Amino acid sequence: MSLPRWLAVAAAFTGLTTLTMSTGSSQAAATVDGTRINELQVIATHNSYHRELSGAEQRAQMEVDPGASNLFYSHAPLAQQLDEQEVRSIELDVVPDPKGGLYRWPLVRKDAGLPPLEDPAWEKPGTKVFHMVDADYNTTCVQLTECLKQVRGWSQKNPGHVPLLIMLEFKASEDRFERLGGVESAPWEESAFRTLEREIRSVFDARHLITPDDVRRPGLTLEQSVLKHGWPTVARSAGKVMFAMDNTNDVRTAYLAGHPNLEGRVLFTDSQPGTPSAAFMKRNDPLGANAAEISSLVERGYIVRTRSDVPMGTVLNRDTAMREAALDSGAQIVSTDFPAAGMSARYDRDFFVSLPGPHAARCNPVSAPKNCRHERLEH
Repeated sequence: MSLPRWLAVAAAFTGLTTLTMSTGSSQAAATVDGTRINELQVIATHNSYHRELSGAEQRAQMEVDPGASNLFYSHAPLAQQLDEQEVRSIELDVVPDPKGGLYRWPLVRKDAGLPPLEDPAWEKPGTKVFHMVDADYNTTCVQLTECLKQVRGWSQKNPGHVPLLIMLEFKASEDRFERLGGVESAPWEESAFRTLEREIRSVFDARHLITPDDVRRPGLTLEQSVLKHGWPTVARSAGKVMFAMDNTNDVRTAYLAGHPNLEGRVLFTDSQPGTPSAAFMKRNDPLGANAAEISSLVERGYIVRTRSDVPMGTVLNRDTAMREAALDSGAQIVSTDFPAAGMSARYDRDFFVSLPGPHAARCNPVSAPKNCRHERLEH
């Protein structure tokens, strides 16, 4: 019979204390000093900011989009996910709003007979965080800087955490909602990229960021640097964050323009092997032959993000195959909409995703060195 989670944590802590006392702190620390950040595995949340709309708005959603029931899930605030749910990677959808106020009266609210949004954060200029322009706006943090400050606050209280990967998906308004009277979002162009990067750097200074410039070696591409020399170690990356772009469309092309190795950029991009910027990539489906591909990419030295479920089909079908494949694949970032027990109970299901054992990060099942120890990855 397995131990309750709280008891397992206590047992692990006791064992760690014994190890430190018997071998000395320097020897114990040596078991993780050489472990690199691509040799870990952590749980992430998908659409980490997401909150469901009100009942009236959900009915309006369904009239326009019958598949909107896939949006009926909600996450805890970001700091609570990091603290209580032991999430170590988050995803934020971002939309430019250079003048402010563009998204304060979503079409779905108008259709439901509701007034404009009252939160003054919607009126302020700056990058916004929510799912779909005019159709799915509810969020635990409206401004990107607001979201990042929640993460920074938790990080400052827990400076020994493994580095947090923050994925950003660059969103825009959709034609189908524009035709119904919705707004047209501002374009993702260089000025919008600069604003977003300035916002990131206003919250996280250089000491707490891992950027492509920090990883790339002189005379080498970013990909060559990662595959030949590896990523930074966990020990040197404690308390830091890094950012990655989810997009593989024209937004990525524009972001890479003039920066083929992501020179001077804050974000890593989802890039194909063999391209100068290739270091991070996503492979959302870990099933079938994709599992072997993910494992191969991890073994070569790339950081990979995959998903363990897709709302709501995975939960409603009581399907755990995707979850098990994701964890076994070695993908460093395993993303879920259900990181805690009880979140799927409203659907009479018990589905959730967590790492085996009591730790928020574990040694990667595919790429970790033999001397890696789960209990030493965070302190």
